[in-house]
Amino acid sequence: MRKLDLKAEITRISEFIAGYTAQAGIPQVILGLSGGIDSSLSAALAVKALGKDKVLGAILPHEDSSSHSEDDARLLAQTLEIQIIRQEITFLCDRYFSFYDPQITALRMANWKARCRMLVLYDLSQKHHALVLGTSNRTELLVGYFTQYGDGASAFEPIGHLYKTEVWEMAHLLGIPEQIVNKTPTADLWEGQSDEEEMGIKYPTLDEILFQLTEPGQDQKNSPTIFPDELYDKVRRMISVSEFKRQLPPVLARRYAE
Repeated sequence: MRKLDLKAEITRISEFIAGYTAQAGIPQVILGLSGGIDSSLSAALAVKALGKDKVLGAILPHEDSSSHSEDDARLLAQTLEIQIIRQEITFLCDRYFSFYDPQITALRMANWKARCRMLVLYDLSQKHHALVLGTSNRTELLVGYFTQYGDGASAFEPIGHLYKTEVWEMAHLLGIPEQIVNKTPTADLWEGQSDEEEMGIKYPTLDEILFQLTEPGQDQKNSPTIFPDELYDKVRRMISVSEFKRQLPPVLARRYAE
């Protein structure tokens, strides 16, 4: 696994956030605060780059959301001293399916919740003249563990190049509360949901395999850490079947008259 100079990387990310917002002419950002590690780190980096008055945190719970998630989101906002906006999405999410399809599956509702949250975030971004700050990390982007046009939508992704294990390490350096850093990773889209259980692989293992498979100059056969072939195959499939999520919708090449 690579060894980043995390302090230097914090500076580099902060400069990226400051530069991107300046280029866009929109010096403020808004992001969804889930109470999880990724949104917490993204918020902390944004505060470092822009100052606490230029970062808005949106808490967007559904009635099925864990109360602990909102508690942790509020703790993070208090720690960073940033303004929060709370808007419940229950009515927005449930009204559609209660009318059209009451037998909705858990997966469809999970994707719907993620997209409802992004609808609200983009509306709030217009209202407050702020860019939507992404919170996805490299691990989840590579394997497609995000909802297309849901949590995968944003103006830019400041931690999109960091593996999940690097997110944890950087969070410690930036003073993210320990109860957030140490909690079980979850998208909180249904009761008892866990990222690692849903993917069927632990983050440290997934990160090491992704590093071996995707980083230039790496060769899994020569790596000091070798996993069973079936795990490599599993991760390759996860990357392959989610490729469409990482690309703009394809367009046929123009045909010119002869």
